[in-house]
Amino acid sequence: MTLSNLTDGAPGSQLERLLALADRPDPVRTVVVHPVDDLSIRGAFEAAERKLITPILVGPEGRIRAAAEAAGVDISSFELHDAPHSHAAAALACLMAGRGEAEAVMKGALHTDELLEAVVVKECGLRTERRMSHVFILDVPTYPKPLLVTDAAINIAPDLTTKRDIVQNAIDCARAMGVERPKVAILAAVETVNPKMVATLDAAALCKMADRGQIVGGLLDGPLAFDNAISREAAEQKHIVSEVAGDADILLAPDIESANMLAKQLFYLARAQSAGIVMGARVPIMLTSRSDGVLSRLASCAVALLVAKAGRLKPPSR
Repeated sequence: MTLSNLTDGAPGSQLERLLALADRPDPVRTVVVHPVDDLSIRGAFEAAERKLITPILVGPEGRIRAAAEAAGVDISSFELHDAPHSHAAAALACLMAGRGEAEAVMKGALHTDELLEAVVVKECGLRTERRMSHVFILDVPTYPKPLLVTDAAINIAPDLTTKRDIVQNAIDCARAMGVERPKVAILAAVETVNPKMVATLDAAALCKMADRGQIVGGLLDGPLAFDNAISREAAEQKHIVSEVAGDADILLAPDIESANMLAKQLFYLARAQSAGIVMGARVPIMLTSRSDGVLSRLASCAVALLVAKAGRLKPPSR
């Protein structure tokens, strides 16, 4: 039994409230890449049932239909494009999204690297000046609101410029979810700037970049240790005066290892539920794990819908 099985459907969860926020009869056209197993085809079907997405299935037609039959779902009304294998499916899906035939991309039963390799191909038209980054949207039972953790999946050792993009992506995601001015805690091991600790220098620089309008739409503070970022009591004990400390909406980790470990600790020790999305491309990309349950997939669709709709209203901030 996976963690998603244990937590899916928890009463009153913030992911359920996120679904309610996006539950409008205006689904977003979404290319679903290589949905050839039970979870991916069922996730697409249930998202369509909830009117979150209008699925466009891309992959080996025979395997997709077999997966749908095995899952007991009717895909006869879905648009379906045949592709011989996962690499071809990813390429075709990204090309379709780049041509404006879809407003979002949803990962099915293929490796993340396969999909992202197709996304960054210049000819498909999905790349922007912004670096792409992954955002986990977490419902942590002991935290009073959704908590966004970034980047736990794409950028291995981001430099300052990349961190700027990661922060802006997360802010844009949170704002699409209805957070008017997201509070960003830039994490490090300590709360003071130490020239020997690059994470603290980057944190200070990012805060100044926000002051100068190089990062917009959010409120940044850092460096902050994890306890000060999420606990007012811890911040007060260390005499930290900050609008962000103890009330963060977004946690920016120093690198992929710390972000990944942080997110997974919250999954397995705090029983957090999660949704996942890639920001920074021309369309949102739902990058759920192959082990994610249906609620996680639906919540990721809800975030993608909100991000896509926000993108219709205004141009990217960079």
